[in-house]
Amino acid sequence: MSSYPTVKLGRVARIISGVAFPHSFQGQESGEYPFLKVSDLSTQRSGYSVIGAQNWVSRGDISTLGARLAPTGSVVFPKVGAALLKNPRRLLRQPSAMDNNLMAVVPQVGDPRFWVYALSLIDLSELAGSGPLPYVNEAQIRDLRISFPDEREQRHIADFLDIEISKVDDLVSKKERLVSLMNERIDSQVLQHVGSSQLVNRATGHPTLPIRRILTKVTRPAAANSGIITAYRDGQVTERSLRRAEGYTLSASADPQGQNVRVDDVVVHGLDGFAGAIGASEAIGNCSPVYHVCTPIGSGDAHFLGRLLRLLALQGYLGNFATSTRERAVDFRNWDLFGRIPIPIVSPDEQREIGDRITKLRPLRELVTRSASLAAERRQALITAAVTGQFDVSTASGRNVTDGVTA
Repeated sequence: MSSYPTVKLGRVARIISGVAFPHSFQGQESGEYPFLKVSDLSTQRSGYSVIGAQNWVSRGDISTLGARLAPTGSVVFPKVGAALLKNPRRLLRQPSAMDNNLMAVVPQVGDPRFWVYALSLIDLSELAGSGPLPYVNEAQIRDLRISFPDEREQRHIADFLDIEISKVDDLVSKKERLVSLMNERIDSQVLQHVGSSQLVNRATGHPTLPIRRILTKVTRPAAANSGIITAYRDGQVTERSLRRAEGYTLSASADPQGQNVRVDDVVVHGLDGFAGAIGASEAIGNCSPVYHVCTPIGSGDAHFLGRLLRLLALQGYLGNFATSTRERAVDFRNWDLFGRIPIPIVSPDEQREIGDRITKLRPLRELVTRSASLAAERRQALITAAVTGQFDVSTASGRNVTDGVTA
């Protein structure tokens, strides 16, 4: 089947940019219109999705600021910053105001769902350039060319992709849910030890010890030709090149590779630990001095202790002992203070039992990660082929587009 014709966006759509909303206009729980920010473009795999908002504004707010409403059926995306490069495209389900980091394409003809898929194929990083703050403007968007079949064919393509992509996403979601449930079970076991300790019941609970009596902080010189070890907020500690470039906070240290990390070290981010950046290292490399690198004393299990500290941080317990706080961070960098924090004493056998479950879950987690990556590639290839007319969607509904995603 021949490819569809292309057209400049400016001929078939309007472009609307958001405006700066003062903080006094934000945070309202009710109002006439949603006020969208980049954070409202929640992470979803499907190219076709709708979004809501956590903030609302009144008609008077919009009039005062001279904002333009993006109508229902608009396709919203970031126009500035790192979020622009992640390619989120979302379809509005109701008229909405946007902040100045967002832009909307308002289709004048065609099926809005098709527009989301078509726009998801455009790499805005090519327009944004290589400067420190990627940015695209309305003129650049108007000049973009997209594949543009007739409206009837757009509906067929959108219907086909809605169904087939949901199959791909469902496969991965089920696997990710399995890993999540297994992690929840491990977390529950760890928190049972917390609940039965003196942290919860001083009179009858099991005893506690300061962290420094359970973990020894080590300082090794950085090793040459080693990768950068990063503690991610989901608790994984590994070489940064093996994972995505998100889910962690960059250190402002002038010496980003100041100390060596070995496999099964317990690694605690001194500023991001409050958000879950704590765990046992899965790789060898170097990390910033902002991290505490520790080894268990005696026969303690690094995987159990890393999970214990992470859960205590997420529960807000460790933050009670911080010397100072700032936006989005709790300062754990002072080892003398951090090492004094009491945590539950758990027998080595019980530590190893839970630690073994954590390590045995790792291969499944890696398998699911690879499956998600394969699904993303297949999803993008399927969208590209359908939107550009590489096959006839009316005869493709029977093909198994999820082949290769069942790992």
